Amino acid sequence: MNLAQFLEHWSIVENPFRGEEARTDTIFARMGIAGGGGGDDGSPGRVRLVRPSTPETHAEFDKIIGELDRPSTSIVFGEKGSGKTAIRLQIADRVARYNDSHADGRVLLIPYDDLNIYLDHYVRITGADKKGDPFAKVRLVDHLDAIVSIGVGRIVNAILVGAENPPPAPIDDAVRRAKKMSIAARRELLLLQALYDINDTTGARTTALRRILRLNGTGPKALTATGVWIGWMPAVALFVWGQFIAGFSDTMRSGLLIASGVLLLMWLLLVLKVTLVDRLVDKHVAQRVARQVRMVPRLPSALAASLGRLDRSVAPTDALPVSGSEEIRYAMLARLQRVARELGFSTLLVLMDRVDEPTLVRGDPERMRSLVWPMLSHKFLQHDGMAVKMLLPIELRHALFKESSAFFQEARLDKQNLVERLSWTGAMLYDLCNARLAACRPVSAEPISLVDLFTEDVTRQDLVDALDHMQQPRDAFKFLYRCLTEHCASVTGEDGAWRIPKHTLEVVRKAEADRVMGLQRGIRPA
Repeated sequence: MNLAQFLEHWSIVENPFRGEEARTDTIFARMGIAGGGGGDDGSPGRVRLVRPSTPETHAEFDKIIGELDRPSTSIVFGEKGSGKTAIRLQIADRVARYNDSHADGRVLLIPYDDLNIYLDHYVRITGADKKGDPFAKVRLVDHLDAIVSIGVGRIVNAILVGAENPPPAPIDDAVRRAKKMSIAARRELLLLQALYDINDTTGARTTALRRILRLNGTGPKALTATGVWIGWMPAVALFVWGQFIAGFSDTMRSGLLIASGVLLLMWLLLVLKVTLVDRLVDKHVAQRVARQVRMVPRLPSALAASLGRLDRSVAPTDALPVSGSEEIRYAMLARLQRVARELGFSTLLVLMDRVDEPTLVRGDPERMRSLVWPMLSHKFLQHDGMAVKMLLPIELRHALFKESSAFFQEARLDKQNLVERLSWTGAMLYDLCNARLAACRPVSAEPISLVDLFTEDVTRQDLVDALDHMQQPRDAFKFLYRCLTEHCASVTGEDGAWRIPKHTLEVVRKAEADRVMGLQRGIRPA
């Protein structure tokens, strides 16, 4: 029997158990994100499909996300395939829907899950040994820099249309709102952009943002620029007046000539300062910043170009991240929060996931530990006005419980909404698979349950027990997918055997349970 025939008999438009990755799972996109009841047009084949009234979420989801208007931290450990990515996508969706209904108390989501660009730059700037543990010297300030960079990038990309990485923040009429910010907030945003905007390689975005924020013609730098352009005029005017117009004596003309020469020399010194000294100072400061801001992929030349466009009152050297000081980084984070608040965001939400996936990590537990442990600081995790959601591989849970009591005192995990293991019971997996089955059938079809696909001697409890051995969604989907394919391979289309027998269920259950056990022991890849 062809699998398509089996699905067609049961009015199943799309295989419910084909998807294994939440990011590319179209069924999850329909049923696991927003929900909404009724049906969904146009996917697939423009058939109106059943859609759940509420999203299908893990039992711990409410604990993990907390209350968006009262930011809280959550730390979650889970195996591959346990649903961490699904939770990340559902959190992002919940934040988007919350923002739609809270125009002036929104949440600025900072997605900290695609770490390759930051880690590659870190290794390049530090010269860390890729063969050993290149992240052994990662600091909390490195993560703070990356987090601020993403937050700043989202705000600036909403104001300056063009760049899409990171995705622009949801700000209605962003340019108008940016212009209406207080002068202090506008200066802080300009400073943050100059330091952390990874899309600015020439300083052009700093100039464009400065123009939008109306910070062009003020401060000593503007006066200096004016002096460069017109500073030669008094010297020339004095020379012409003394030598050709007024009837002065030779002594007076000589004095005016000397005075005009002094004015011209002062102008030349000003030009020298602007064209050479200031640029050398900006280059030196930019190099110091680049050496310390190790996770943000900005070259010293790009930093110098941006900083050179700022007035010293906007970017005083003692406020720049030219050292490993945590206080300066927390001050930068506070600047981001103040700017975000004036743009309608009352809360920041840092969403960390996929720490095992970067090329330089490759799932190595020691590298993941070096990368994540600096963030387990109570001061950071409980920072006022910011929620941190960390979705971490289970290998880090094993490493966590080997730490000393002093480590736990510093991290205060008892206050961080800790989920030690993202576990799924057979009943939870049965409900999830049942919901996926329903989401793949037309609204007009007669409702069926997962157990209806099996012969009458298979009970709901048999399926629950079998799914309990799978332990997580990805393996549950593989198990049911294999049940379908094994059954279809063992019968012909003419047999009309539209139900899966108990024997097939038991054979597949045993094989898949052995596979899951081997996966947990690390003796098989998947």
